[in-house]
Amino acid sequence: MLKNNYSGLKLEAGTDEAGRGCLSGPVVAAAVILPEDFHHDLLNDSKQISEAKRKILRPIIEAEALAFGVSFIHNEEVDKLNVLQSSIEGMHRSIRSLKIAPEFIIVDGNKFKPYDEIPYETIVKGDAKYKSIAAASVLAKTYRDDYMEKIHEEYPVYNWKKNKGYPTLEHREAIRKKGATKYHRKTFKLLPTQLKIDF
Repeated sequence: MLKNNYSGLKLEAGTDEAGRGCLSGPVVAAAVILPEDFHHDLLNDSKQISEAKRKILRPIIEAEALAFGVSFIHNEEVDKLNVLQSSIEGMHRSIRSLKIAPEFIIVDGNKFKPYDEIPYETIVKGDAKYKSIAAASVLAKTYRDDYMEKIHEEYPVYNWKKNKGYPTLEHREAIRKKGATKYHRKTFKLLPTQLKIDF
C-alpha cells in the first residue's frame, strides 16, 4: 500500500528517473506534486505495472497532479556527466520545471544533491513506497518509452521499440553487427569484454 506523504508538508514533490542502465537514449526524470487525497488503484512503482497500465495512468497523473515536470538528459550529456550525475541533474531540472515550488522533496534511491535549499529525503525503493515517487516513475518511464519508440523508426535494427535501449542480447548483437549509433552512450560498455582467451 503506497503512502501519501513522507514529510507531513502539503507540497511534497516525489522524483524519479528512468533509463540509467540503458546503452542508448536519454535518462528521463520526472517530479510530481500530488494532492493529499490522490488515489488510483493502478498506481505502483512503474517497474511493477504493465505498459498498458502505465499508459492509462499517465494522463490521470498529469490531469490530477498539483504540478509535474519531466526532463530529458540526452546520451551526449550522459556521456559528459556520467549516469549518476545525469540522474540527479535530470531530477533537478524536472523539479525546476514544476509550476509550484515544493516545500519538501522525496527522491527514489540513495543519491541526491541539495536543490535550492529545499529539504529532501532519499528513499531506497521509494517508488514502491510513496505515491508521488511512483507517479514520477510512471511519467519518467512513459516519456522515455515514447522517445525510444520514436527513434526506433530511424534505426529499427536495434529493436528499441521492444528493448527501450536496455542491454538485451538482441540489442548487443545488433551493436556487434552494425556498430553504435548517434543515440548510443559512448562511455558505456556497449559490448561485453571477451571472457576467454582464444589459443
